[in-house]
Amino acid sequence: MSIVMQDPIKVDIWTDVICVWCHIGKRKFEAGRDAFLAAGGPPVEVELHSFQLDRNPPVEYGGRYTEYLTDVAGLPAKHVRDKFTLLNKVGAELGLTFDWDNLQPALTLRAHQATHFAKAHGKQAEMNDRLLAAYFERGEDIDSLDQIIAIASEIGLDAKAVRRSLISEEYLPAIEADIARAEQFGITSVPFFVIDGKYGVSGAQSPGIFERALARAAGDRP
Repeated sequence: MSIVMQDPIKVDIWTDVICVWCHIGKRKFEAGRDAFLAAGGPPVEVELHSFQLDRNPPVEYGGRYTEYLTDVAGLPAKHVRDKFTLLNKVGAELGLTFDWDNLQPALTLRAHQATHFAKAHGKQAEMNDRLLAAYFERGEDIDSLDQIIAIASEIGLDAKAVRRSLISEEYLPAIEADIARAEQFGITSVPFFVIDGKYGVSGAQSPGIFERALARAAGDRP
């Protein structure tokens, strides 16, 4: 009896490390993917792509993210509190916690470069997960060279090699290529999921939507 190996369904995800809906959307996608696989679907291969929501955030601002939203962005304090309450509820349902008190505005260019370095060494998913946790759950400075190197070391990457890569901006062209490709697809917000090069899913949709999108992509195959 011969076994026919199915090619994996490719899922390209555009994401930014400071995007809370990317953090939430990734968990929802994973739940939908797991349900799809449990139902007998073919393997799913995921590749993350860089997207910068804000290329020039006020990193010189000395306050925390909550203060930035009220003092600089001009949002009413009640609006900010209500938003965080909603996000806490959504996150809790997915096993996520957020440290809003210590969250701080951050540039993400260096974090994206580190993620590309990790991708080249087979650890892209681990780096992305660790950066999201560092930013949203532990209030760490993900723009800090030393902090990113420490994170990379925790997942088994060579600290000296990571430092050389970040200082030389080795993967800057890869980030620019990701952003250019996003523009070709018409992507203006993240998370954005492209499934098997055919179907686009925007935002942190329900696991069921991701499961059905994967099933549809599988059903389109010969």
